Amino acid sequence: MLRLRRFCLAGASRCCYAAREWKRSGFWPGSGGSSRWPRPAKDYKVTVEDRQESDGPAVAARAATGDGVVASAGGREAPSHPRRPAATYAALDLGTNNCRLLIARPAQHGFRVVDAFSRIVRLGEGLSASGRLGEGAMERAVEALKICKSKMDHRGVTRARLVTTEACRSAANGVDFVQRVGREAQLELEIVDQRTEASLAVTGCAALAAPGADSVIVFDIGGGSTEIVWLGGRESGRDPAARIREWASLPIGVVSVAERYGGVEVGRELFERMVTDCSAALKPFADKAATARLAAGFHLLGTSGTVTTVAGIHLRLPRYDRRQVDGLWMREADVLSVIDELVAMDYSQRQANACIGRDRADLVLAGCAIFEAIRRAFPSPMVRIADRGLREGILLRMMHEDRAWWRRRQ
Repeated sequence: MLRLRRFCLAGASRCCYAAREWKRSGFWPGSGGSSRWPRPAKDYKVTVEDRQESDGPAVAARAATGDGVVASAGGREAPSHPRRPAATYAALDLGTNNCRLLIARPAQHGFRVVDAFSRIVRLGEGLSASGRLGEGAMERAVEALKICKSKMDHRGVTRARLVTTEACRSAANGVDFVQRVGREAQLELEIVDQRTEASLAVTGCAALAAPGADSVIVFDIGGGSTEIVWLGGRESGRDPAARIREWASLPIGVVSVAERYGGVEVGRELFERMVTDCSAALKPFADKAATARLAAGFHLLGTSGTVTTVAGIHLRLPRYDRRQVDGLWMREADVLSVIDELVAMDYSQRQANACIGRDRADLVLAGCAIFEAIRRAFPSPMVRIADRGLREGILLRMMHEDRAWWRRRQ
């Protein structure tokens, strides 16, 4: 249960809330500079500084409530004046659909978000048909990246990792676009491979795996691909990436599926066809990970706009609220109920829903088809919802590599 405590400081609205789900993760600093991922803190608070900029009602609601953030142990607030000035880190994820930035500084047991940005750019628009990034899509992405560059400069970022994923991996002009970003936005993008993307996503959300689970299927439904991982029990190692037993990057994402089938008029028959095709793409991984669901405590752990939207609708939120969604457990029946509700909606109703918004109304059912294919391949009575993932994984890895938490003790 997340507990919210609001307070005001120097005219800026800040919010703190407890998030016990992270306390069992392997992300927390130890007493020395060990290369192992240190033991978790007993408890901690989460802090978001400032209001995060974004576009669109549903996206704005997500950004305004903060992204994956952590602060102090023992339920105490992190000191406002650390012994050493904290380095400032930035993680950027330019995907097929979204451009998202997270800027954070190390805190006593994790990190504190100081700024963030999210904008739907649809970089992969038309990619599945043409094999190339379109001019309009590239222009939208570059404009969003210029805003990210401005934010990074304003916050004095000292180390950054800026990644782009499936759209640039698969586009014939992906490398040319990365070079264009360097010229026009003065940012150096890294096209990460599929394994790296899956590993970073797991690092960012593995803290939400149930502590007693010997097997978890983690999935990240993206715009152009879906990363899916079979995660072993925690005895396999504190570094979440060391617990990966099987992984796959599926060539299905919300943009590519929606472009293939159309995302506006989607009835039950068309939806089932989408699920069937997604299941076919999933089958090789499902065969390799067939025994995953037989292990003690098995459950699903999903991170993506699709699963957080499903959670927001289930909770009947008047607007998206990350604090209520991140870490939520949903029963199988609740997931199915929301999907049935979405299939029954027409396009205008999906647009009007505050947890979906106009920019995602034509994509949400494509995402639900992927979600449903995963659920059918790996039946589980419960699924946990994560509003954290790739960016958080990037930040945690950079801070771990820099021994950032250990250095703060000096």
